[in-house]
Amino acid sequence: LFSIQSVPKKKRRLVSLGRSTRSVPPSSAPPPFVDPEVLTAQLKDKDDRISLLETQMAAQQAGYEAHRRLNQQMMEMMQRMYPNEVFPDVPDP
Repeated sequence: LFSIQSVPKKKRRLVSLGRSTRSVPPSSAPPPFVDPEVLTAQLKDKDDRISLLETQMAAQQAGYEAHRRLNQQMMEMMQRMYPNEVFPDVPDP
């Protein structure tokens, strides 16, 4: 007589190192549809942000120029007050 014994099977898992094929659309797939109004709103928002940044940069530049002129006036005043002194040239930042 034969005795049948149950042999436990090893559990194996399939491990993938790559990306799931479902998450990567095929190259022949058309791009997803985006409502043109949504794109227009996004572009307007970006344009508004760019405009704000340009305004801030212009104000900052004007502040630098005013500061540079003030420094120059102070140096001229110091040279008039102390004509025999030699003041170092400080480069503008």
